[in-house]
Amino acid sequence: MICIFVTGGTFDKTYDEIRGRLSFGDTHLPEMLRLGRSRVEVSIRTLMMIDSLDMTDTDRGVIVRTCAQCGDSRIVVTHGTDTMVDTAAALARGVPGKTIVLTGAMIPYAFGSSDGLFNLGSALSFAQVLPPGVYIAMNGQHFAWDRVRKNRETGIFELVP
Repeated sequence: MICIFVTGGTFDKTYDEIRGRLSFGDTHLPEMLRLGRSRVEVSIRTLMMIDSLDMTDTDRGVIVRTCAQCGDSRIVVTHGTDTMVDTAAALARGVPGKTIVLTGAMIPYAFGSSDGLFNLGSALSFAQVLPPGVYIAMNGQHFAWDRVRKNRETGIFELVP
């Protein structure tokens, strides 16, 4: 079983037509897994629905405690891309002995042209095969938490030399 913990981020944003801005509703994860025809046994739990730029150390503490208390050793965390590396670092310090893969999206799933479905599938695959540690899975690649950064100019995650 893989535990999936939802924290929000672009992954789960929708367009609020009344206010003309992006906002949060329910997570899209069940629909994404159904559309992706996933046969991986998962449990999904929403921890929060926030933009990662609004994430606090207290929020990160919730993620770390939840992952540490999870009875399963393989975990996927959906997260906003802007501070994903910060949360990965907190998880690496606080949750030993488990395989934790963080993933997100540059374009909201609800927009139809999102990278989220692909990134989710990749994260689930990586969570099944990688050894214990904390990783980020984006664009079909996986990175160790301490060897990656988001390149804000290109919109991709890249290896830190």
